Amino acid sequence: MSAHIIADDAEALAVAAALADDFRAGASGRDAERRLPREELDRLSASGLLAVTVSAEHGGADVTASTLAEIFRLLATADASLAQIPQSHFVYVNVIRRQGSEEQRKFFFAELLAGRRLGNAQSEAGTRHVQDIRTRLEPRPDGSYVLSGVKHYSTGALFADWIPVLARAEDDKLHVAYVPADAPGLEVIDDWDGLGQRTTASGTVRLAGVPVPSDRVLPHHLTFEGPQLHGAVAQLLHAAIDTGIAAGALAEAVAFVRTKSRPWFESGAGTAAEDPLLIQRIGELALQTKASEALLREAARAVDTAGADLTDERAAEASIAVAAAKVHAAQAAVDVASGLFEVSGTRSALDSLNLHRHWRDARTHTLHDPPRWKLQHIGRYVLNGTRPPRHGLL
Repeated sequence: MSAHIIADDAEALAVAAALADDFRAGASGRDAERRLPREELDRLSASGLLAVTVSAEHGGADVTASTLAEIFRLLATADASLAQIPQSHFVYVNVIRRQGSEEQRKFFFAELLAGRRLGNAQSEAGTRHVQDIRTRLEPRPDGSYVLSGVKHYSTGALFADWIPVLARAEDDKLHVAYVPADAPGLEVIDDWDGLGQRTTASGTVRLAGVPVPSDRVLPHHLTFEGPQLHGAVAQLLHAAIDTGIAAGALAEAVAFVRTKSRPWFESGAGTAAEDPLLIQRIGELALQTKASEALLREAARAVDTAGADLTDERAAEASIAVAAAKVHAAQAAVDVASGLFEVSGTRSALDSLNLHRHWRDARTHTLHDPPRWKLQHIGRYVLNGTRPPRHGLL
């Protein structure tokens, strides 16, 4: 596999905008038919976008968090499923950047620059809570490991060259094992049947005695022992996806009202686009979308500022800014995707038009982690100066 090497932030944004325009055309059909976006992901890999956070000393563009968030927002305006797939890819690139040895960084960054994709095998079902990880890395006499467990919601694993697996070692501390997709004992099952984000293939990964060399294991627990932006970057990308869903839904609503909707007879308007009550509602939906975009930009700038001189306080400020963006974007995505039907009328509910994919994607993606807890941390920080916890989900 080979891939283009993106030079800088400006090129990254231009490539993302062009790909989003191309991906938008087939998004509804892929969703309706549950047709997995393998060709689109290959184009994403070949474009070089998946390597834009590789550090400059290793040949990457090392783009800012602001640029990365905008890349995800652009892709999500076109196809929220496609935008979701590489979210974990970038999260686990960050783990390599922060916790990888020089040899590990050299190896994996070369893989990324060649267009290789990272997946995700972190969440587990049936445990006490999301951080109750039961997958185990058992040491062998030669220093290598054996990996065993079952993972769910493994977005991107089906399309990945490498699958980062979150597991606990004998010391019960969290590690990430980077496992090649063809490793013996590894099975990726395409059993995701969510009502939204239908083509993310967020299914099951089974690990039955998978051999893992020691140089493919990173000490993820160290990420949380000092000031860190791991959770802030991960959540920033989720906020960007929600913001993109809202923008995509708004664009569909505007196009539908302009070309297909009828005005309500009492309005006296000649077209739906002249109906004053429809104009009012579109204005309200546009305001929600614009506010989400502004909060996303502010959060991304906070992450970039903190990353330039990382301290506990700057990390806290960034996490709170991202939490605010995520809370607002989650509500906006659901509200605007629902409002699409309100302004478009009965015809918009036809299943054949598949306009409901925006709401289904919003409703599914915003379940990822609860905004109510983000509001708790925002309130504690504003009221009492309590810094948010370092658990990687904020």
